[in-house]
Amino acid sequence: MMGVPFIVLCLGAGLYFTIRTGLLQVFHIPDMLRQIVRGEKSESGVSSFQALMISLAGRVGTGNIAGVATAIAFGGPGAVFWMWAMAFLGAATSFVECTLGQIYKERDRDTGEYRGGPAFYIEKAFRHTGAKGLSLAYAILFAIVTVIALSFFLPGVQANGISTAMEGAWGLPLWIPTALVVVVLAIIIIGGVKAIANFASLVVPAMASLYILAAIAIMVVNADQLGSVFGEIFSAAFDMHAGYGAIWGLAVQWGVKRGLYSNEAGQGTGPHSAAAAEVSHPAKQGFVQAFAVYIDTLFVCSATAFMILSTGMYRVYSEGVEDPAQILQEGPGGLDAATKVGPGFAQAGFDTMLPGFGSSFIAFALLFFAFTTILAYYYMAETNLTYLMRWVPNHGARRALVWVLRVVFIIAVVVGGLATETGPAWALGDIGVGAMAWLNILAILVLQGPALKALKDFRRQKKLGVDPQFDPTELGIRNAELWEERTARRAQEAGDR
Repeated sequence: MMGVPFIVLCLGAGLYFTIRTGLLQVFHIPDMLRQIVRGEKSESGVSSFQALMISLAGRVGTGNIAGVATAIAFGGPGAVFWMWAMAFLGAATSFVECTLGQIYKERDRDTGEYRGGPAFYIEKAFRHTGAKGLSLAYAILFAIVTVIALSFFLPGVQANGISTAMEGAWGLPLWIPTALVVVVLAIIIIGGVKAIANFASLVVPAMASLYILAAIAIMVVNADQLGSVFGEIFSAAFDMHAGYGAIWGLAVQWGVKRGLYSNEAGQGTGPHSAAAAEVSHPAKQGFVQAFAVYIDTLFVCSATAFMILSTGMYRVYSEGVEDPAQILQEGPGGLDAATKVGPGFAQAGFDTMLPGFGSSFIAFALLFFAFTTILAYYYMAETNLTYLMRWVPNHGARRALVWVLRVVFIIAVVVGGLATETGPAWALGDIGVGAMAWLNILAILVLQGPALKALKDFRRQKKLGVDPQFDPTELGIRNAELWEERTARRAQEAGDR
């Protein structure tokens, strides 16, 4: 699912979209920052900042701590470079998929909230063509895969990260943190997208900032190691004849896999939160979601990587096997033999600055990162269930199905939180991520046209010195009904004045 063809697909799509969008991930950074600050909201949609926080809630999770450590353990320090490469190229991919999510969003008939995502734009983009049946079948397939992946496969990975980190930090039985997560989760998801957005807006910025500041403090203490850390990352990423030559291919594979798992560019998750935003032009939220990839990987993942590498608290294993007899290299920090791959690497790195405090800090970080990710997974699972329920006419039946989803989701969290082996959880997570990414990337390579038209239109209006407003009819984009209604309403209001 996530072998060489998958790596080629992800990197190739990112490079292609980087070229097609004219390196937007560099030249539109001011627009990204401006929209985050100036975003608006309505009864139907959240602000750009809130949508960004929902997105980051899904992106910033166990993968930013345990995932980075795993990539280093089985791919060497060179895996960090390929995570960076995935983030840079993935920002363009994220723009395309999230702009499509905005263009083809619609209102939930039960709640009035904006809903959107790959299933919505896959169906709508070809609704008026002879490929209508094929696109509908493909959309339904994506929605089904996403509901299964986000309600059964992926929540267990995050829940397991929380419970095992707390067990390692304080010796708590796995069931205690699992029970805490389940209770708070149930309270929030009943409140819907606004409750999830409000919680994420409070927790994600605070926890991410605190985590990055802590990592910076460690880097300052180990400032003399930063040059060698950069050197090791780049040499291991490119020199197949260096000490890491035996695992050079694994560096690419683990860097791309863990990079995609963390930043989710192309995976199809970002468009769900992007569609929830209230904006005057789809490209605006596309820029915001592209910046989310930077925050996730270049800031948070890099913080973990430097925390581990600058303190030397890591090991690199041969052939991806966690076996002390097959250690290729042990970090100069003298890592304790009992330290596990995953949160243990980061905990050991933090302990070099504040002995005995690393386990607690990483456990708290994982608690908030992983919990907000679980919330985001639920939101996306419900969004795809909502798409599938458009063929369910009875309101009571739709509400019953939502409650079934909630029960299944909570069961998955319980099972993952109580699991004593992390391998199966990560394997299921990779299956979920891989299936969604394959379906979505292939789709947006075909459906890219409307997103590129929106980008060109945004640039044109910016040059005219006006606040870009989106009119799909003017651009020849069909089936964007919500935007057509908005354009007609604005024209009527202008006429009334």
